Amino acid sequence: MTTENFIELLKQIQKTKCETQILELKSAGKGCPKRLYDTLSSFSNQDDGGILVFGIDEENDYAESGVYDPQDRQKKIAEQCLQMEPPVRPLITVLRKDGRNFVAAEIPGMDLVERPCYYKGQGRLKGSFTRVGDNDQPMTEYEIYSYEAFRRKYQDDIRTVPRAASSALSHEKLAEYVQKLRLGKPNLSHLPEQNIYELMSITRNGEFTLSTVMLFGLYPQAYFPQLCITAIVVPGREIGTVGDLGERFLDNERIEGSIPEMLNGALQFVRRNMKTKTIIHPDSGIREDRMDYPMTAIRETIINALVHRDYSMHTEGMPIQILMFEDRMEIHNPGGIYGRLRIDQLGKMQPDTRNPVLAAALEVAGITENRYSGIPTIRREFAQLGMREPEFSSERGHFVVTFYKEILTPAKDTPAHDADIANLLLFCQTPRTRKEICDYLGLSSTSYAMQVYVMPLVEQGLIHLSIPDKPKSTKQLYYSNK
Repeated sequence: MTTENFIELLKQIQKTKCETQILELKSAGKGCPKRLYDTLSSFSNQDDGGILVFGIDEENDYAESGVYDPQDRQKKIAEQCLQMEPPVRPLITVLRKDGRNFVAAEIPGMDLVERPCYYKGQGRLKGSFTRVGDNDQPMTEYEIYSYEAFRRKYQDDIRTVPRAASSALSHEKLAEYVQKLRLGKPNLSHLPEQNIYELMSITRNGEFTLSTVMLFGLYPQAYFPQLCITAIVVPGREIGTVGDLGERFLDNERIEGSIPEMLNGALQFVRRNMKTKTIIHPDSGIREDRMDYPMTAIRETIINALVHRDYSMHTEGMPIQILMFEDRMEIHNPGGIYGRLRIDQLGKMQPDTRNPVLAAALEVAGITENRYSGIPTIRREFAQLGMREPEFSSERGHFVVTFYKEILTPAKDTPAHDADIANLLLFCQTPRTRKEICDYLGLSSTSYAMQVYVMPLVEQGLIHLSIPDKPKSTKQLYYSNK
């Protein structure tokens, strides 16, 4: 950190007067805090690391009190950093400002394979911390296990289920799957069935694997009662809201069975609890039925949840959850983002795969493509309808996808007023494509441009379609009267 950056950071602290996800403040006017271990651990265990600033007195309105001895402070910080496993390597900066000394220790985020970073004096289970807002909180046993699972490449999808007998499987579905393997993979075509079972992790040392039970089991929940989907419809915007008759849920279902059966059951539940709007195109008179959410996006999300959830013993007691509210729908998935992928990289980079055998088996079965196209498809479906973009979040071993019913409209401070409409109509005196209109408006989403700007003018008869009987044609042009 440069001197200028440190001065700017102190100014920002005086403006916000608070700690953050990556900022911890210590007064230390009378000496170095004896316990920095929790913060050193939590900062090291997050990608962005964090900064410890010494010389700010929180209890005195964040006054710049300074530190007693910057040289001793650096020594004490280094001593505590060496008590961590792996050792923390801070970058320390000292600043002299208005006759006072300040010290900043930048703590880098450790590589995923080195986490969790913990205080050796308490051990890995009790000495590992994570940052939640401006607090350092002990890691759960599952959070610690998640790092171990990634580092050692555990494959929980092929752990064996000793109690699962052959009679508990659908032999018809399993035979159909093996036949698809033979047809699609020539190297397996002439092998005996039992060899294929072992090679493709249908069995391990003669015992059926979790993937096999979840794909072909007659009733997998006999072995794993909570590896299911729970789905509810809430009569409001928050859980706890009750309906006019005092009901907590308008619909409530526990969806069980194999993965294909749970997928179908979940889609049926969502479909019957969504409203359908009928839209008549003003020019063509063609009727279009539009549901609250695009079903293609819902299917992709539920498949992702079933394929990429954590199937370890730590989470086998946690079902996937579908929560339908008045204004949104949430799909909760046990197990956060796996590996090094960040939320902002979803759909843009190829991720690590938590359950590679299960994902490959579903590809062979024709249920999923396994080409990492799910997130882009979900975003595209909502964009095409001009709807608010879905939200993705991953916190403390829990992944959530949120869909909103909201249709995007122009911001109140930048509406399509008369001047905007006049300019757009003038631009469209020459027939234009959707992309040309989007580029002219300076927007990144073609669907948004059409939904918010163009279609209202079509409904008013100010803009016309070149192919009115095929409103969705890719060759469609939009023009106005001269």
